Amino acid sequence: MASIDWQAFALTLRLAALTTVILLVVAVPTASWLVLGRSRLRPLVEALTGLPLILPPTVLGFYLLVLLGPRTAPGRLIGQILGHPLAFSFAGLVVGSCLYSLPFAIQPLAAGFAAIDPNMLDAARLLGAGRVRLVGTVLIPIAMRSLIAAGVLTFLHTVGEFGVVLMLGGDIPGATRTLSIVLYNQVENFDYGAANQTALLMLLLSVVALVLIYSRPRLLSSLPERHHD
Repeated sequence: MASIDWQAFALTLRLAALTTVILLVVAVPTASWLVLGRSRLRPLVEALTGLPLILPPTVLGFYLLVLLGPRTAPGRLIGQILGHPLAFSFAGLVVGSCLYSLPFAIQPLAAGFAAIDPNMLDAARLLGAGRVRLVGTVLIPIAMRSLIAAGVLTFLHTVGEFGVVLMLGGDIPGATRTLSIVLYNQVENFDYGAANQTALLMLLLSVVALVLIYSRPRLLSSLPERHHD
């Protein structure tokens, strides 16, 4: 695979790994709140966390570009704090990726938590378990496979993202150029041989990860109903 852009490959893996770690940290308390909470805001939170499933990536990327760019007050404030705007930077890609892949982290966990026997949760409460302890000692251990599924799906979804990356990050080698951008450039230049190698690498990465999930049938019940952009 001499035509593979290994710098873009490394950046893509770094982006996907960092996004996955951040989203799992966010998804655990969010999913537990959705399952255990009784707030009237729950439908709104569910709608907002699921919005990236149906929102075109270019739309999300455009609004993030406007929000994080130097022409808006939040963008200028962030630029003053960081010394550079978030738009067209790796940090900006991380922000966009976290929002874009949010449902793929929360939905499998919420499904896994919701499948736990309520009697087990009630017994834990009777023994004095608070919300944090309930999550740490009951929900996560029992729904560990859902946590793994959420991590794998988030990672793969981030690896394959294109619209958000293109709108928010552009095509800066070593900073924002991911494999999906490389593939787009290769096809645009009619370099189908190189494009085939890049696409094959991304395909193999996805297949290997999904085989690990589907080789354990009990994980399937925790996957979200939709796995596509």
